Amino acid sequence: MSDLSDEDLLAGVGRGDRGALKELYDRHAPWLMLRLQRRGADGPLAEEVVQDTFLAVWRNPRSYSGAGAVAAWIWGIGIRRLIDRLRRSRALQPLPRSRDGIIASAEDQVLLGVEFGDLAGALARLSPELRAVVQATVLDGLTTREAAQLLGIPSGTVKTRMMRARAQLREELT
Repeated sequence: MSDLSDEDLLAGVGRGDRGALKELYDRHAPWLMLRLQRRGADGPLAEEVVQDTFLAVWRNPRSYSGAGAVAAWIWGIGIRRLIDRLRRSRALQPLPRSRDGIIASAEDQVLLGVEFGDLAGALARLSPELRAVVQATVLDGLTTREAAQLLGIPSGTVKTRMMRARAQLREELT
């Protein structure tokens, strides 16, 4: 099966061929895991997202439109799953408290957590949607169109999110 194209394997998945899914997994899970970890997912979270991604491929292989590479389609599923997971985990985190047990305001949290030039911290504080756009365009060097295809969003949304991310980063780092 290793001589089949990704498109052929995906067609096999559509027919219920588990071997085709295994071959797609073997080809794409390693790099997907690495890219998810570069996006801030720890090992266990990245593993869960990879599993969720290939479960989505198994359940709905016909959602691949045929436009672009299968790998980009798989990445799009994976990054959206990661963003959803990060968003949920952020919403479930307890509010930080001061030593006195008082819940810190958002302004206090920012002031306490930002040191001049703390780019990593500033990036970590971006929403998952904004961070994904920054990582795709700046760190991966993708064009707006490529980032849009990869993330499964319109090009205009990539530009808007990048503009918002730049403004937030500028504010935090100055």
